[in-house]
Amino acid sequence: MIVQALLRRLPLAFVTLLVLSLVVFFGGQLLPGDVGRAVLGPLADARAVARFNHAIGVDRAIPVQYWEWISRFVRGDMGESYTFRAPVAPFVLAALANSLKLAAMAFCMILPLGILGGVVAALDVGGWKDRVIILTGQSLGVVPEFISAIVLILIFGIWLRWLPMSADWPDGAGALTQARYLVLPSLPLVIIYFGYVARVARTGAVAALDSDYARTAILKGLPPRIILFRHVLRNALLPTITVAASLVGYLTGGLVVVETLFHYRGIGSLIYTAAKAKDFPMLMAGVLVVGMLYTVAAIVGDVLAEMLDPKLRARGRA
Repeated sequence: MIVQALLRRLPLAFVTLLVLSLVVFFGGQLLPGDVGRAVLGPLADARAVARFNHAIGVDRAIPVQYWEWISRFVRGDMGESYTFRAPVAPFVLAALANSLKLAAMAFCMILPLGILGGVVAALDVGGWKDRVIILTGQSLGVVPEFISAIVLILIFGIWLRWLPMSADWPDGAGALTQARYLVLPSLPLVIIYFGYVARVARTGAVAALDSDYARTAILKGLPPRIILFRHVLRNALLPTITVAASLVGYLTGGLVVVETLFHYRGIGSLIYTAAKAKDFPMLMAGVLVVGMLYTVAAIVGDVLAEMLDPKLRARGRA
């Protein structure tokens, strides 16, 4: 069953990544400025700039450049950075590992809080708990990351001094120390996505409470705790699986603002720096790796949802 579900989604994933590679490559060509001038500096001689551009191949036809880059990428060669004159892969993989740590910390905070909030709201539909949770989540969700991050830095980093203001932990720091440095950068993400996850979980929990099997369980006299954990929670989790999968991709590659404010060397910060420096190999490799992560997370979310939901399984067989 899992293999069949994967095979149904692989063609779409391939097309998605192909389109993404075209967009990022040709979009990079539209960035203003000259690569050689950006790398060598504004005072470099024009002939030196021309020689540099010829050496790295940016003076060739654009389709030729794209084919050479994508053919090497699919073989595992991400190319060589224009800025560092070194292979791109170690930079991208190191930044990706850092972003995954931050994403994991934020994910472990967002998902339990969101599901708990959604279930509590569903158990009091129309009541004050429901209104407070949904209104709070919607209000916090529209606060830009840079505003909430600055406020959190002022409160927890400067006034209370409970947490480090930077996510740049010292060399050799253990897992617990790294986690402490990542708590504050994770909080702006929790603020934004708590309401989203809570609304989705609330929808699933309300549907579960109104279902026939929940009513039957209540009529049989099953304790509310059994009904909650055996029936409601499982159905509240189903719609959050796809949401959680999309969060994995965003929390890994969409953290430019957070990583910049907290001086964190993640993949979002790397992509932003590469774009400013017109370091095309670094930029394209970073974006495409994030796109691959998005795609894999979406496929895993769809497969898990299909495995847990009988209706989706039957639809997949049809």
